[in-house]
Amino acid sequence: MSLFSRLLNEFIDVIEWVDTTQDTLVWKFPRQDNAIKMGAKLIVRESQVAVFFNEGQIADVFTAGTHTLTTQNMPVLTTLMSWKYTFESPFKVDVYFVSTRTFIDQKWGTKNPVMIRDAEFGPVRLRAFGSFNFNVHDAKQFITRISATNPQFIVGDVKEQLRNIVSARGMDAVAESKIAVLDLAANYNEVGQLIATSIQPDFTEMGLNLSKLLVENISLPPEVETALDKRSQMGILGNLGAYAQYQAANAIEKSAENSIGGNLGAAGMGLGVGAAMMGQVGNIFKPTQVGSDSNGELPPPVPSAVQYHIAINGKADGPHSLQDVATMVSNRQVDKTTMVWKKGMANWAAANTLPEVAELLAAVPPPIA
Repeated sequence: MSLFSRLLNEFIDVIEWVDTTQDTLVWKFPRQDNAIKMGAKLIVRESQVAVFFNEGQIADVFTAGTHTLTTQNMPVLTTLMSWKYTFESPFKVDVYFVSTRTFIDQKWGTKNPVMIRDAEFGPVRLRAFGSFNFNVHDAKQFITRISATNPQFIVGDVKEQLRNIVSARGMDAVAESKIAVLDLAANYNEVGQLIATSIQPDFTEMGLNLSKLLVENISLPPEVETALDKRSQMGILGNLGAYAQYQAANAIEKSAENSIGGNLGAAGMGLGVGAAMMGQVGNIFKPTQVGSDSNGELPPPVPSAVQYHIAINGKADGPHSLQDVATMVSNRQVDKTTMVWKKGMANWAAANTLPEVAELLAAVPPPIA
């Protein structure tokens, strides 16, 4: 064998990539200064694309199949290299394989709660979590914009950027959807489609395709969820009076349990005090008729201090002093929409329309976010 023949055998004659990883996006064929023989075999498997670079410039792109490298099927490279169609000598190019497979179960989520405005609750903070699938749909665009000349580029190199895009654009889409907070759980599919539509342009700019996005959970802060649970309990019980009596009954039951085996006299005293407390609480929240006392008769003469009647569950409760109203405001039993009446008013009015009550409402801090 001649020296030239031995040297010619050293030239690369099969170019391929057998991907044994689960997260490689781009892999550079290790040429190691060996030239590629004209007529060499290029094997591109399904879910792969081979991209040829000539002096840093993208030349030809090959899709799945077995290709024989000739000047006829490398038109761009042939033009860049000023080859004639009879050229048969070895040549040097950089070959990058790009995986077009779908990379599944990529997690996303908000790092911190995001503030949105809800029609029912006003400003609320939400957190959201889920997963998405993506793949490379434009190899030239992806290499140009993202991976560049890295000899190996994996999902982890771009994962954080994709997660940030999904989280930021996604919560914008949730806010713009105007879906009520209490209805979000029933509309996860719709929310996922809104987020996917919102972020697809960002993926396209990088040569990527967002094939699926799932919303697994959208949650409120713990303290807001606790308040909603209380609200649900009150709704089930029907009114504040029944709720207060229910709480007092629970307290009596716990007191009795704690007293078993102890001082029976103390236990009896505790039950008596609890029963008296429950009676007092029941009287506080007992519904009354507008303009009447507990006996159904006209109220006694109004004392010198201003007395207020508060509408609770559609019925009047009172009279109350301004100090009582301040306490109810602090306990969030009275808000700006609560209907209030005092002597001299022709009709009931919202609490925030009475200057003295509005001042009390303004002094109460908002809920801790």
